Amino acid sequence: MAYVRRYYGVPAQRGMRVIWQTRRGVLAGVIVRATNYVHVRFDGERRTCPLHPLDHGLSYVTTPEVAP
Repeated sequence: MAYVRRYYGVPAQRGMRVIWQTRRGVLAGVIVRATNYVHVRFDGERRTCPLHPLDHGLSYVTTPEVAP
């Protein structure tokens, strides 16, 4: 994970929320692990999806979520 942060300059951390905007819509999930890619488990899914850390439409949620 430190390699991805250092090499790509992204704030990726295990357990961090991400949002991926695609042509099909917006997906939200959690970073599970990282190699050269960040592996994200999207909400409601069982499997992970490898995404390039600088993938277009991938946003790292760095602020904590506030419960209503």
